[in-house]
Amino acid sequence: MVSKAASDAPSEAPQSAGSGKYLTSSVVGAAKILVVGPLGVGKTTLIGTVSEIKPLSTEAVMTQAGARVDTVVTGGKTTTTVALDFGRMTIDGDLVLYLFGTPGQQRFLPAWRDLAKGSLGALALVDTRDLEASFDALGNLEDLGLPFAVAVNVFPGSPLHSVDDLRAALDLLPGTPVVTCDARDPASSVRALIALVSHLIHIATETS
Repeated sequence: MVSKAASDAPSEAPQSAGSGKYLTSSVVGAAKILVVGPLGVGKTTLIGTVSEIKPLSTEAVMTQAGARVDTVVTGGKTTTTVALDFGRMTIDGDLVLYLFGTPGQQRFLPAWRDLAKGSLGALALVDTRDLEASFDALGNLEDLGLPFAVAVNVFPGSPLHSVDDLRAALDLLPGTPVVTCDARDPASSVRALIALVSHLIHIATETS
């Protein structure tokens, strides 16, 4: 859902997280943005880091049956998103992003596709320790025709790769933004979302 046709990339820092429960009177536009990626890649963390309201999270304890099929490269993960994560972030005081985090497992694809309805674009989080785990999420975005940016969430001990190598490994189109971030760091996470917004503005400008 988009209520504002933006023409210029955001140049100012967004409002800080926890700035208020209600939207400011300066807000004139809104966009629904998905945050996607495999299990354990940091979607819930990123939304919680940047959200200026108390985020909604549907984390549930993983059952023994679920743990047998839901593998993740980082050991010790005991919870998983079963419906969605939700947060809100305002950019430049006049554009608000409503952030919807999707479940990471492919078996939740029906819910995933419902969440995608009305979305302007998506931020796809990837982990270089297991790039193959991101293929399903990226494939879903391509099937939906939803533009996206890729954010490499840097974990301790993550292998470092050049942008060109990542593009090749993930089979990305040349114009797809690829950035690095730390989902625990507000400034880093905001930069990743601004890269996505700038990409969406560029696409809108080209097609207008």
